[in-house]
Amino acid sequence: MASGLFCAFLLALPAAAAGLTGVERRMVSTVDAGQDRQLALLEELVAINSGTMNLPGVEAVGKRVAREFEDLGFEVRWIPMAEAGRAGHLVAVHKGGGGGRRMLLIGHLDTVFEPDSPFKGYVRSGDTVTGPGVNDMKGGIVIMIGALRAMKAAGTLKRADVTVVLTGDEERVGRPVEIARRDLLAAAETSDVALDFEGLATEDGADMGSIARRSSNTWTVRVKAKPGHSSGIFSEAAGYGAIYDLARILDAFREQLREPNATFNVGLVLGGSDAALNSAGTGGKASGKGNIIAGEALAVGDLRTLSNAQTLRIKTRMETIVRDSLPGARASLEFSEGYPAMPPTEGSRRLLGELNKVNAALGYPQMGELDPLKRGAGDIAFVSHLVDGLVGMGASGEGAHAPGETMDIPAMRRQTRRAALLMSRLADTPRTR
Repeated sequence: MASGLFCAFLLALPAAAAGLTGVERRMVSTVDAGQDRQLALLEELVAINSGTMNLPGVEAVGKRVAREFEDLGFEVRWIPMAEAGRAGHLVAVHKGGGGGRRMLLIGHLDTVFEPDSPFKGYVRSGDTVTGPGVNDMKGGIVIMIGALRAMKAAGTLKRADVTVVLTGDEERVGRPVEIARRDLLAAAETSDVALDFEGLATEDGADMGSIARRSSNTWTVRVKAKPGHSSGIFSEAAGYGAIYDLARILDAFREQLREPNATFNVGLVLGGSDAALNSAGTGGKASGKGNIIAGEALAVGDLRTLSNAQTLRIKTRMETIVRDSLPGARASLEFSEGYPAMPPTEGSRRLLGELNKVNAALGYPQMGELDPLKRGAGDIAFVSHLVDGLVGMGASGEGAHAPGETMDIPAMRRQTRRAALLMSRLADTPRTR
């Protein structure tokens, strides 16, 4: 490194970054020098639409990213997922054989923006870039690759055991889930720690550490009743109708299901003489008149919990409420399994402590533990029962999942530095199993 460039690098580091070794300083300098390369890759990835159901687009992103991992010395496989109705997953493996902790790096290739989305293009304005997936989570992929590249330059990657799993369907998980997440689970079985490169959480301007994610499951209540003329409502012969029973159920949910770390939302309600969802479950049709007792009603919502035991407990109470139908009505409850919960563990909390040692060495503020109510569901939850994990090693920005999504460039640099140092230290930490 030229002396002038090295001096500029030292000036760019916080004054408190006295805990870095010479090897770690080299990693930081590699990260900083590679920022333009990271942004060029990000722009290239954003130009390829990879909405979950754009199967060729997801595969194209996978092929482009595969080249980066191959250049780093990883063995790369593309695993088709036609049997789950999705494009597939990219799995990249680096065998270091150093005896350190085996790392599973988790991310996804798909975005919520399908080809018909009007939100397209990549725009940089100062320290901000805008485009579909720049934050969730093509920015996270770029951070992951940048950190591994810095490790290779400093010589720490050669002894690291790393498995990367980039799913092609994180935004809309394929079915059956057992097939769609088979390869992620297999990778976790031979790993000691999982690092999730989805978005960095911030609170009041401060970067936060995440060691938990809540579950996300969908429920549907359907009620059928005897239709008739409204003049007979509440009578023994006519009963109460479907809408009254649905209202009873939803209000009982509101009153009886509340407990810490759990939320349950009603997102869609239909009712009338007849009511039916559309094929996508995003709407539907109902018909009726004010003088006809409703024969059908339905509601769709979600349930988010901090543990799978909490999910089961609340589902059991929901089933009890649904069974207690009003006269003349019959209700049923269905669940669509989405993401399991990732509860906080002491092992994951210790892992956050290791990240905070990295922060101290870099001269960055300590990262507090994010309230899991502020974190959505994600792929790492499928393997949280197998490995300790950290969430949010990826990009920071605004408006994820919405037109105008942004990524913050200075945060990309911080996160790449953090990831490179943390993974290098983990590669030197003896494994525990």
